[in-house]
Amino acid sequence: MSLLFQAYPLARAALFSMDPEQAHEWTLRALQRTQGCDMARLLAARQPILPRTVMGLPLRNPVGLAAGLDKNGACIDGLAALGFGFIEVGTVTPRAQPGNPKPRMFRLPRARCLINRMGFNNDGLDTFVANVRRSQWRRHGGILGLNIGKNADTPIEHAVDDYLRCLDGVYPHADYVTVNISSPNTRNLRSLQSHDALDALLGALRERREILADRHGRRTPLVIKIAPDLETGEIDAVAELVPRHGIDGIIATNTTLSREAVRGLPHEDEAGGLSGPPVHEMSLAVISRLREHLGRDTAIIGVGGIESGRQAVEKVRAGADAVQLYTGLIYRGPALIAECVRALETA
Repeated sequence: MSLLFQAYPLARAALFSMDPEQAHEWTLRALQRTQGCDMARLLAARQPILPRTVMGLPLRNPVGLAAGLDKNGACIDGLAALGFGFIEVGTVTPRAQPGNPKPRMFRLPRARCLINRMGFNNDGLDTFVANVRRSQWRRHGGILGLNIGKNADTPIEHAVDDYLRCLDGVYPHADYVTVNISSPNTRNLRSLQSHDALDALLGALRERREILADRHGRRTPLVIKIAPDLETGEIDAVAELVPRHGIDGIIATNTTLSREAVRGLPHEDEAGGLSGPPVHEMSLAVISRLREHLGRDTAIIGVGGIESGRQAVEKVRAGADAVQLYTGLIYRGPALIAECVRALETA
């Protein structure tokens, strides 16, 4: 197992010779081919265990995969073999959509960052749910989060309808549902983080969950994913509204629009969300502020810029109950997962 993971730098050289989106798609196809094979099962069985309970969910370890890598939920079992304690897939929208025009993903290797403006490209809710239902991860005790959004051509004043439709579809198949209101790549989406818009959205989601909980006989946790670029007052508004509406957790944070940390680097002016190390400190500030206001009753999942075990520990010390990886995984490879688990074990 360790030899396989240590070989990632060689694989990365080949992947980084490709266009970033082509490399992403090649990786997903490779993960799909591993699903169900003996090697994948062997790897999964040997991954580190550090049990945690978050939102009442029993995590194998508190290091998860952030949404965005597997938008269609097609590679859940392949990803499970890498050692994640929980996996989040999506963002899914009610209808299939191509996303923004290509090119729409850019590497900034000197800063170990990515910029993407994918735009919720996905195959739609029906395909997503079918993929999730075929996966074995949950059947073997894995925790799966399903991330939902709105279609690009849905007017923002009707965004609630898209979220409710997605919630209806994913609810029976999710261990938790994440409501993505913070992608910078769907026009006006981040306006849903404003106090009044968020109050209305969370109220509608709360009411629909009550109906779905009665229908399916279980209460599935709801989580919102917020941006790192929020002002202090906006963070405080989130901290006020989340418990009022019985929302179980917050994922802090999504990508940033800031370019201060990558000035002078190729692609710095590309539109989209920046991910990688510069987001780490921004995320820590949001997590700390949220935890100060929320106490321990609301779960916080820390994401953004984790590329070492030390940074995973910093997220938890700031107030996170668990962490998620994305860009660090691309630059460091799957060995980063076990490194983060070991660091959290000894923290």
